[in-house]
Amino acid sequence: MSSRARVLAFVAVVVAIAVAATTYVVAERREVRAERAAEPAAEQAPITEVTDGPRIVFRHTGLDSEYGVVAVVPLDDPGGPRAFTGVTCDRVAARAEGASCLVSDLGVAASYKGLELDADWQQVDSVDLPGIPSRTRLSPDGTLAATTVFVAGHSYMSTGFSTATEVHEFGGGERWGNLEEFQLVIDGREVNPVDRNVWGVTFVDDETFYATVATGGRTWLVEGDLTERTLTSVSPDAECPALSPDGTRVAFKVDVDPGRRVVWQVAVQDLATGDRTLLEAGPRGLDDQVEWLDDDTLIYGLPRADEPGVTDTWAVDTTPEATPRLLIEQAWSATVVR
Repeated sequence: MSSRARVLAFVAVVVAIAVAATTYVVAERREVRAERAAEPAAEQAPITEVTDGPRIVFRHTGLDSEYGVVAVVPLDDPGGPRAFTGVTCDRVAARAEGASCLVSDLGVAASYKGLELDADWQQVDSVDLPGIPSRTRLSPDGTLAATTVFVAGHSYMSTGFSTATEVHEFGGGERWGNLEEFQLVIDGREVNPVDRNVWGVTFVDDETFYATVATGGRTWLVEGDLTERTLTSVSPDAECPALSPDGTRVAFKVDVDPGRRVVWQVAVQDLATGDRTLLEAGPRGLDDQVEWLDDDTLIYGLPRADEPGVTDTWAVDTTPEATPRLLIEQAWSATVVR
């Protein structure tokens, strides 16, 4: 296959994913909106009982009156009663200091916003987003936020879809703009491809992060530097990274059927040695940015095939033979607050 053919094939995959994401969001909202008001909410706990200790924050996807509302469960009792924050999000990421919430308003003219909330779930900032919410993450101390959205007409193809990923100070302040404007270094060489896309940020600290860059029909795990405004390749064939709590490993999606169709599985890479472990018995067909439950366990969301709009959060250990287990029913976009 020629280089141009590979690029066009990759763009086709990006378009298909973006269109699928758009269709899913719109269909999900329309189908469940009529159902959710009539159903009683899931078993609830007082919010004060779960916001002081380690916890998991997620988007509730039960077909009831709390559909789409951010919920919280204790880290040591993920299957127990959940507390609801009263805030509705499409994507959410949380730290002890606050949360980033991406929302869609699918009215006559669709619009998208990034909301930032304090520890009491009160809004402290809001910014317009240029497209459909896809990913958001906060730095370890909660001072930086990253957002990724799908946008139309943004790439070198005038009718194509692309991503826009930005990093900014939480609650307002400095903004680093679209990460596509950073200098890209692949295999030690500075390059400036017109087809680049950047998504899936995971922070190391307030200066360094990892992310995905796609160019030339291939994806790369890159290390980003906010001060130098650079993206430097670490290894090829990796999407939507997540840094382990101890900072030694990165988990990400990898296509295990390249050249034919996209089939994602999860891999874990040791940052010191570069050794990569594929979770061969783990989830297949995953389309989510994983999160670390602890230094040995990953969590991720999967939609239910028989219930449109409903998703569950699963867990899997980081060994090749580990099999997934259900962690939280009716949950999506989960992050761990330690």
